Amino acid sequence: MRKPELLVPASSLEVLKIATVFGADAVYIGGEAFGLRAKAHNFSKGEMAQGIAFAHEHGVKVYVTVNILAHNYDLAGVREYLKELKELKPDALIIADPGIFTYAKEICPEIERHISTQANNTNYETYRFWYQLGAKRVVTARELSLEEIRQIRANIPDDMEIETFIHGAMCISYSGRCLLSNYLVGRDANQGACTHPCRWKYSIVEESRPGEFMPVYENERGTYIFNSKDLCMIEHMDDILTSGIDSLKIEGRMKTALYVATVARTYRKAIDDYLEDPAKYQANMSWYQEQIAGCTYRKFTTGFFYGKPGEESQIYDNNTYEKGYTYLGFAEVVDERGYVQITQRNKFTVGESIEIMKPDGTNLLVPVKAIYDEEGNSVESAPHPQQKLFVDLGGGAEVYDILRRSEA
Repeated sequence: MRKPELLVPASSLEVLKIATVFGADAVYIGGEAFGLRAKAHNFSKGEMAQGIAFAHEHGVKVYVTVNILAHNYDLAGVREYLKELKELKPDALIIADPGIFTYAKEICPEIERHISTQANNTNYETYRFWYQLGAKRVVTARELSLEEIRQIRANIPDDMEIETFIHGAMCISYSGRCLLSNYLVGRDANQGACTHPCRWKYSIVEESRPGEFMPVYENERGTYIFNSKDLCMIEHMDDILTSGIDSLKIEGRMKTALYVATVARTYRKAIDDYLEDPAKYQANMSWYQEQIAGCTYRKFTTGFFYGKPGEESQIYDNNTYEKGYTYLGFAEVVDERGYVQITQRNKFTVGESIEIMKPDGTNLLVPVKAIYDEEGNSVESAPHPQQKLFVDLGGGAEVYDILRRSEA
């Protein structure tokens, strides 16, 4: 059994720090260009430098996505961007395009090159191909079963690494290479501008339905025929950890710090528990299930890991998320009075009870005793997003703890 890396997404410098503290072995981030999450906040050059430094201080690696499918007009900019990344020294670049791979090998050969799932990596010959070109790691296509992954492991060099998504949103298209957004609104998913039309509400209209055998389930508002459930393998880590995978990847470079902290902390404990004793992992299963259900998610599926999914992996009647907690902020500073400084994300009030979520797995239910603004004025509530506040929770909070409110 190979000891796997837990690879967690980060949409911003704040989320990178949270992911690092809450259990990631590595984080993956995007710069302001040439990644597939153009709508994410993403990292400026200065933020990337700070993030890499912070992660490295904590023994955590940083991978940068350069995974667009490049057109001719992208190439000059890609070269300049790779020169910037050479100075910043991330631990690896995640690449899908062979042209960009060639540039990276030329410009910054000292940085590892990982092949993105966007390259549709479905067999061991593909792995061998990229290995011979100098790739250290290949990310499996989402469409592979665990048995196929085991076969890949058995047929590639031992020092070549396999990375696989184990949690997060699933895309309807083949390994995320989708044309729907481009066709409907002119924004190309393969250039980082996806509008996620697979989550929209649709009605199918056709005259006589010849050869139509698959029913379309709908409610009075229409049907969400492309809408997949979210991948979740927290209940199957015994199979994941014995499959030969080197890096367990969480999807979600658009997600909040609360989501990232929850998923990172839960999978961190599940991995560590299993490696210590498989019986301990089984004994703690209800805790993992309870914690992961606290995320915002779209119901769960095991994807393709146990064979091709059927209609039970789709959500035909709605596009709503399950929501267990609301993110209020994280402890940026704890001052000499024990007050917690946060940048407030959602409204909360004096007198209500909230939770302090800690990296070690504990959650403290505490009362909001008082709230003060930056001028020291006492306020009853925090209605304005991004407002700097000092909150008296009666102690118990430490820097980087998450503040959240249960919606149960």
